[in-house]
Amino acid sequence: MYGYIKGIVTKITPKNIIVENNGIGYLIIVPNPYNYKIDTEYKVYTHQYVREDTLDLYGFLTEDEKELFLKLISVSGIGPKSALSILATGTVNEIVNAIESRNDVYLKKFPGIGAKASQQIILDLAGKMSYTASIKSAGSAAYSSKLTDVIDALVALGYTKKEATKVVEKLDPSLDEGVLVKEALKKLVK
Repeated sequence: MYGYIKGIVTKITPKNIIVENNGIGYLIIVPNPYNYKIDTEYKVYTHQYVREDTLDLYGFLTEDEKELFLKLISVSGIGPKSALSILATGTVNEIVNAIESRNDVYLKKFPGIGAKASQQIILDLAGKMSYTASIKSAGSAAYSSKLTDVIDALVALGYTKKEATKVVEKLDPSLDEGVLVKEALKKLVK
């Protein structure tokens, strides 16, 4: 299993890219190959999909995209092709928000996703999505990393990601992580 492959994109097709790393060209199926540029180095987060007659490598620009892809393919009736079409068309934040707000109209706009599939996605994933995606887009890498660590600490203490994220969004991000956890706990106990 590969966590990610860091290499130079040598070829782009409508369905995939080829990333060269140490003389090996990895054919990686991605949501939108045209987000990549030839002769540019990328860190592509990957998932190896294995079934009886299939061995594919899927790639994503961010860990959030990969996490959402994995959650989508865990839904009954949603395969990698449907999950990729969702990721190619919408942003992670839009998709997570649609699932959490139970917006099946938004989900039905994706190719291959009908009423039944959109309802199944909402049924299986609502309340279980990562809320860190919206926080990560809010500021610098250090800022988002700190807040993500605080949310993870609160989840480890038994709170849901939804509860943890709502509380952390109200805190002063300039504080140290330890202080942020304490402040969050005070707000959660009230």
